[in-house]
Amino acid sequence: MPGAGTFREDFGASVVVALVALPLCVGVAVASGVPAELGIVTGVVGGLVTGWFRGSSLQVSGPAAGLTVLVYEAVSTYGLPALGVLVLAAGVLQAGMGVLRLGRWFRAISLAVVHGMLAGIGLVLIAGQLYALGGVAAPGHTLAKLGGVHDLAARADWAAVGLGAGTVALLVAWRRMPARIRIVPGALVAVVAAAAVAALLGLSVDRVRVTGVLEAVAPPAWGDFGVLASFGAVGTVVALALIASAETLFSAAAVDRMHDGPRTEYDRELIAQGVGNGVCGLLGALPMTAVIVRSAANVEAGARTRASRVMHGGWLLLFAVAVPRVLELVPLAALAGVLLHAGWKLLPARAVAALWKTHRGEAVVLVATAGAVVATNLFEGVLLGLGLAVAKAAWETSHVHLEEVWEGGELCVRVVGNASFLRLPKLLDALDALPHGKPVRLDLTGLRHLDHACLTALEGWQRRRDPLPGRGREGVG
Repeated sequence: MPGAGTFREDFGASVVVALVALPLCVGVAVASGVPAELGIVTGVVGGLVTGWFRGSSLQVSGPAAGLTVLVYEAVSTYGLPALGVLVLAAGVLQAGMGVLRLGRWFRAISLAVVHGMLAGIGLVLIAGQLYALGGVAAPGHTLAKLGGVHDLAARADWAAVGLGAGTVALLVAWRRMPARIRIVPGALVAVVAAAAVAALLGLSVDRVRVTGVLEAVAPPAWGDFGVLASFGAVGTVVALALIASAETLFSAAAVDRMHDGPRTEYDRELIAQGVGNGVCGLLGALPMTAVIVRSAANVEAGARTRASRVMHGGWLLLFAVAVPRVLELVPLAALAGVLLHAGWKLLPARAVAALWKTHRGEAVVLVATAGAVVATNLFEGVLLGLGLAVAKAAWETSHVHLEEVWEGGELCVRVVGNASFLRLPKLLDALDALPHGKPVRLDLTGLRHLDHACLTALEGWQRRRDPLPGRGREGVG
């Protein structure tokens, strides 16, 4: 049983994590197009429900910026009442993947695709929050938002812009403060400072609207489950489950490198996230995932056990129930500044530069994935990225070459490597360039892989080259 010293460290860490999580919960909810309280509900569930599970002892779950794009699209398409159904179904799918022990397979996803997904989310988040920063209604699609940025200056509320810009500046400066000062979370300091400035100067800017956490909870009705008959809604469920799971397990891998405690049990953590999202769905709240910002704050604040993340959920509930009206002092522009800063941190500029020097193919996959997320949506963009990663891997592993040896008056051509349809044009060009008028024998025993397309093409080439019977495919094992 944990001793008094361990409890004291966990207690202190829980307060820090709750203070980090509060503005992020509200900001993610606003960016997702849902009431601010639903973000807090998800944060509470992430602590009080998911926090009890033993999958990963120190990482903290809650609403994440990485899912705002998908949730916003889902709410815009199917309506807020359907959100709970979609999140519940995604949670059931996650728990099922954990029971089937599929958690470990998420480690096989290309890091270039993951970085590209996060970069695309960051770009979409920035494009949307620029309008929130200026107090201007945003166009519906990301490309339209990017195209309309040049008109923002003429329509922006410059008081709101000043508050948002000040929030970003304070967040950037806070990272350079001494460690003893940075114990207080920068996001909390920036939001409180913006609220204080707006109140002292009497600025007429849009603020967070709060109706109460209990009033915001809206379990899905039986009729809302009809949305699952739509193919698009099923795609959204799959996207929510896969992206939330991938972000959670990659976050777990990162958190494991930050401490010396028990390592993450991936399948158990996947079940924990599924149960948490199931509860969020039943409450009509936002989906959850493990969040690296809160998890890192938990570790850095000295947490020792999962008690810290459970208590952080209790603190969030206390804040939301005891002082809900305090949230109404927060300008939306300040939350936009917090999310702009979060979106900027998702852009992997250094990773792209490093990959371009060493693995240009990976850099291309990263950039293409990010561009696809921006141009289409999160689900289709990630699918395109995965397809590119698979195609790149297939191309790189399908090396094949010819070895020519004269045996008397006959040329023996040994095909070595992996012969797939990707290399077929090059292979046939090399065969067609062999000396004409001489007998040629193909030896395919040096192939580690030979797909049907190549086999058919090589047999056809041999028949055209030497139509005599009995001179077909030789040396094939």
